[in-house]
Amino acid sequence: MQEAPKYTFKDFASDQEVRWCPGCGDYVILRAVLKALPEIGRKREDIVFISGIGCSSRFPYYVNTYGMHGIHGRAPAIATGVKLANRDLSVWVITGDGDSLAIGGNHFIHALRRNVDLNILLFNNEIYGLTKGQFSPTSLLGQKTKSSPFGNIQPPFNPGELAIGAEARFFARVPDNLPKQMTEVFVEAERYKGTSLVEIMQNCVIFNDGAFDEYTDKKVREDHLIWLEHGKPMIFGKEHNKGLRLNGLQLEVVTLGENGITEDDLLVHDAHNPDPALHLMLVRMKMPLAVGIIRQVDYTPFDERLDEQIKALREQSKFKSVDELLFSGETYVVE
Repeated sequence: MQEAPKYTFKDFASDQEVRWCPGCGDYVILRAVLKALPEIGRKREDIVFISGIGCSSRFPYYVNTYGMHGIHGRAPAIATGVKLANRDLSVWVITGDGDSLAIGGNHFIHALRRNVDLNILLFNNEIYGLTKGQFSPTSLLGQKTKSSPFGNIQPPFNPGELAIGAEARFFARVPDNLPKQMTEVFVEAERYKGTSLVEIMQNCVIFNDGAFDEYTDKKVREDHLIWLEHGKPMIFGKEHNKGLRLNGLQLEVVTLGENGITEDDLLVHDAHNPDPALHLMLVRMKMPLAVGIIRQVDYTPFDERLDEQIKALREQSKFKSVDELLFSGETYVVE
């Protein structure tokens, strides 16, 4: 591939009017993506955005690359076809919690299982926004919505837990009000060879405003979020004095300096560990909430495994063309 030109984020902004509600977290996500794209070293014509249906799925219109606004829940299937047709493309899937975890649940889990070289951005606002406020697969128990006026009685999916259960090898979680960190995660996700999934805690100001304030509000986020980095101790807090350690089979929050606890007692984040046990504990943890790249395990992507299989079969086959196959063995002519 030819070396990509030196782009800026403005080179990736389309001429289309961005039409989301004022204050929507999608604006921040869009800008973070536009800032990430110049960093990945790809030409614009080698980048494709595929979406399903939902507020987030307008995304391909707003990025000056190739793209397709697909049908509900089918973006991973369409994106898989695009990637297998042209291995040189950087293929991004833009989806929401309803689009991917309800209508598209089957396509979603199998894309993760196969490990196709795709980048999936999951906008999770815990509600159906485009269709005006029905509960979604990530809506909380008891949450009152247009379709659950007496409170939602269905337990929600945890996207990270679902993804790791489906054999996801790359999973990250980011809030929509940390744009710099979000951009860095998007770049790392694109560089990963295989399916990268980034769950974005995205605020819907109209139908589910403040859904993540418990974690993302500026007053509390330093104490209620723990930003994980591979190879670094699990430390968080305004005073940078809290951390995580294992107490039996449970994660435990401790304070440095209390009861003789030092940094040596804390867990060191290993995103590359193939064993998902600790990664599952981290995605399930409620307080603090784990953000950043939680899991990043090398595994040959599906497209490369497919190419290797085809190559091996070709080498073994005694037929080198379709004509050789058709005219092999006993044949006859119809006159």
